[in-house]
Amino acid sequence: MGVTEAEFYDATRVAIVPMGFCFPGNDKKGGDLPPMKRCAETWRADLLAQLPDLKVSILVGGYAQKWHLGKRAGKSLTHTVRNWQAFTSERMFTISHPTLRNTGWLKRNPWFDADVLPELRRAAWDALDS
Repeated sequence: MGVTEAEFYDATRVAIVPMGFCFPGNDKKGGDLPPMKRCAETWRADLLAQLPDLKVSILVGGYAQKWHLGKRAGKSLTHTVRNWQAFTSERMFTISHPTLRNTGWLKRNPWFDADVLPELRRAAWDALDS
């Protein structure tokens, strides 16, 4: 996002809203299990209704993208992220999950750093300046 750590963790300016409020555990390979669908179904709409002045939403990973975009999400995370401009009019950015495991994805998709990140940073800065 290109913001300072203080800005990122300022709860009056940035909301970090997970798809689930619990850790779902690890899979057999040591990775995180997906968030439980019932968690978002139970509380997410009510929580987002409490945040009416959202200026930018960053949909991190396939689960968030599928939940927010529904049928507009692509067949894969890469397809949805590559189609990022389709959602910016709604002030939404689609990104891959920023983990060490995604280093390969970032190397295979250099357009993400070149095209998406500058626009996401600009949107974040504009939102925090307003």
